[in-house]
Amino acid sequence: MDGEIQPAALERVLHSEDAPLVVDIRDPASFARGHVPGSVNIPLAALPREIERVRGTSHVVTVCPHGKASVQAARLVASFEGFDGRVESLHGGLEAWEGPLEKTTEQPDAPF
Repeated sequence: MDGEIQPAALERVLHSEDAPLVVDIRDPASFARGHVPGSVNIPLAALPREIERVRGTSHVVTVCPHGKASVQAARLVASFEGFDGRVESLHGGLEAWEGPLEKTTEQPDAPF
């Protein structure tokens, strides 16, 4: 794991040519209610089975509600054999994210 990325820094790089793959590790219902635009949903428990979705990516940012579980997810991604990209966790999680949220459902707003 390469550390944590600040929310403002992630928001800046989301629109660059070198945009990271943002992996939201929450459950699908929470993800649907609101997530970092362009992110993919791979719940933490499914990450070992879904590692092929991140293999070959040069930069991965993991996201969770408060920035704690995403640190563990970032360490897990970094530990996979054959993965040699940069891996960071979103510092403070979605709680610290001030950028826009993308929704894939019309459910009422709820905390993470």
